[in-house]
Amino acid sequence: MPYIAAIDQGTTSTRCMIFDHAGGIVASAQREHAQIYPQPGWVEHRPAEIWERTQQVVRGALAQGGLQASDIAAVGITNQRETTLVWERATGRPIHNAIVWQDTRTDQICNDLAQTDGQDRFRAQTGLPLATYFAGPKLAWILEHVPGARAAAEAGDLLFGTVDTFLTWWLTGGPQGGVHVTDVTNASRTLLMNLATLDWDAEILAALRIPPALLPAIRSSSEVYALAVGDLAGVPVAGILGDQQAALVGQTCFAAGEAKNTYGTGCFMLLNTGPQIIASQHGLITTVGYKLGSQPAVYALEGSIAIAGALVQWLRDNLGIIKSASEIETLANEVADTGGIYIVPAFSGLFAPYWRSDARGVIVGLTRYVTKAHLARAVLEATAYQTREVLDAMRADSGMALRSLKVDGGMVFNQTLMQFQADILGVPVVRPKVAETTALGAAYAAGLAVGYWPNSAALCAHWGVDQTWTPQLDEPTRTGLYQGWKKAVTRTFDWTP
Repeated sequence: MPYIAAIDQGTTSTRCMIFDHAGGIVASAQREHAQIYPQPGWVEHRPAEIWERTQQVVRGALAQGGLQASDIAAVGITNQRETTLVWERATGRPIHNAIVWQDTRTDQICNDLAQTDGQDRFRAQTGLPLATYFAGPKLAWILEHVPGARAAAEAGDLLFGTVDTFLTWWLTGGPQGGVHVTDVTNASRTLLMNLATLDWDAEILAALRIPPALLPAIRSSSEVYALAVGDLAGVPVAGILGDQQAALVGQTCFAAGEAKNTYGTGCFMLLNTGPQIIASQHGLITTVGYKLGSQPAVYALEGSIAIAGALVQWLRDNLGIIKSASEIETLANEVADTGGIYIVPAFSGLFAPYWRSDARGVIVGLTRYVTKAHLARAVLEATAYQTREVLDAMRADSGMALRSLKVDGGMVFNQTLMQFQADILGVPVVRPKVAETTALGAAYAAGLAVGYWPNSAALCAHWGVDQTWTPQLDEPTRTGLYQGWKKAVTRTFDWTP
């Protein structure tokens, strides 16, 4: 029986996973890539390194499974969203490092655009506020600041893409006939796509001075785009989903009202709203959840949190308090609580539900009593508090009361975090048997496109519960802790001009 491959290109690493018909993992390979910080608030990746890592993990997964390209029925791609790349059509040479989704250099561009009609200038069309998070302003910055970029773009010599587009182009031939496409989920994160038409919005392109010739064709999340060359020669590239939408599919959240939360570098909660485009009134964004082949697009409300697992990395790499990420739970469990401190990790401003680019991170409530163990516990709790804020906003926007929260991503194996998450939410938190649902969702999209699985209903049979955490905090304690968090958040405001 053939298998399905998924390339999961994330913020800190690239992974290839190979799945069988039951959604089980057959083989996996993973490699990290460098994080580049040229200035405070700037974050970059090297495009060539990302492509190199992608090839390495594909070879590694095939080798681990003892497989060849002929054993793979299709490959799907899932990716860090909003990260922006521009490269030469003729050579594939990037004209600048990739500007990562966390990067804040486009703050002035967003502020200038907001002079007309405010931060929600394009929200009616795109579902998004004006924010440094999204790809369109990053592309505008590259065209403005890289010498010769605008002229080359207008001449049709350059290509723009988020990471999915870049990888698909290279996987299918690069300068020798690679297809230049993206899917609706990634396009919906550019601030350039109209949610209703699922096409690029001419008015917004004009406002950002972006030549349409740069842009990829927008396709569904599940269809055959082209055949791969190289290590996967002849394999259909048949699925593309932004990482959080891929997790929504991997968690089989196919019914309106179902939600998942992914704990990675950032933290992202998505609520399936079906074919309905719900405009958020409480700081969430409206996005495309997925579009399977010719079926209508399914939309979602999303709460985006910039810093989750990245805060653990900061504790490890910047402060040296732990040597590996796995040590944080042991250290946090040396104390019963945080000693009254809160850490609000507004390293790149605050995303949902505040959208405050002027915010910066704070540690509040410090006394001589506080130890590194308290800091470790506060780091974990920060992710849980941010998730509670997003869940509250989803309830207010949708009118839907979640009975439980499906969770996935690397942090869901931290028992202390997951228990506190259930405690502060007041609802059960459920981890599935396959917690790497981002890669699984990309595999599902590709498999559906080639008939490896017959329909989305067949995928639900693969989903099973691995562990459930139920709330143990009483309501007065939960409320008091959360009020302290909300107070701490206000201390991050107005830090930068």
